[in-house]
Amino acid sequence: MEPERQPQQRARWILAGVLAALFAAMLLYRVLHAGHLEQTALFYVGIPAVIAVTVALTVRPRSTVGMVMASMTVALALAGPLLGEGVVCLVMAAPLFYLVGGIVALLIDERRRRPGDGRLSLLVVPLILAAALEGTAVSMPRAGEAAVTVAATGADVERALAAEPRFGPVESPFLRLGFPRPLRSEGTGLAVGDTRTITFTPRRSLGIGASPEPRSMTLRVSERAPGHVVFAVVADTTVARWMDLRQATFDWTADRLTVTIAYRRTFDPGWYFGPLQRYAVSEAAGYLAGTFTS
Repeated sequence: MEPERQPQQRARWILAGVLAALFAAMLLYRVLHAGHLEQTALFYVGIPAVIAVTVALTVRPRSTVGMVMASMTVALALAGPLLGEGVVCLVMAAPLFYLVGGIVALLIDERRRRPGDGRLSLLVVPLILAAALEGTAVSMPRAGEAAVTVAATGADVERALAAEPRFGPVESPFLRLGFPRPLRSEGTGLAVGDTRTITFTPRRSLGIGASPEPRSMTLRVSERAPGHVVFAVVADTTVARWMDLRQATFDWTADRLTVTIAYRRTFDPGWYFGPLQRYAVSEAAGYLAGTFTS
């Protein structure tokens, strides 16, 4: 009977290790949330690293990488209902969690195979620590903008901008992952001070018992010149948890329209979220350009 008990005992230890890793991650999340550090790299790099290290210390699977990937999948599946996040947040964070967890697990497996060789750890561990501190001590530049130019031949861009826009379906596969979609707009005119209030699809959290949260954005014309208008964002509940939108600039001629959106990155690490946010903003600029030229 002894050989039959060993697999069962091993399974219990593995389950205990996974639960310990998830508990450690939840505890770290609470600490970071209390310290208002949930948008820093310490969250997105530190939590997967803690999960990987806890799994390695509590169980000895044949492959730490495989166990860490499984634990990370469980953690992400629980993150939405327990932390009240939405689908788009999990989709954005998942690759970073798997990347950091996989790197730490590979280092642990390598040290176990070669106990006396720590050269790889000496190179990679300081990089992970440096990446985890971004947003707490130092940060990459946060200001950014994205511009898109489209053909406007035959379109009355100025008239379309002055009127209430008719928002069409979102064609971008990236924006369709769960980003808010504009539904309607109130307000007209292009004189300085004219405002627009745009209503978006409500935020649907994965939290247990959570109700949809209304989302909207208010813009005010801050600059006006022939073929040029700037809408400053004065209130935003659409993507304010993910980035700080500043303004949208429209420049047009008889045959083309350029839409430039300025924003400020709020999430770290910048090397990961920076390109994602820039791409999302460029897709949004393209959607706006199509709205006012179709």
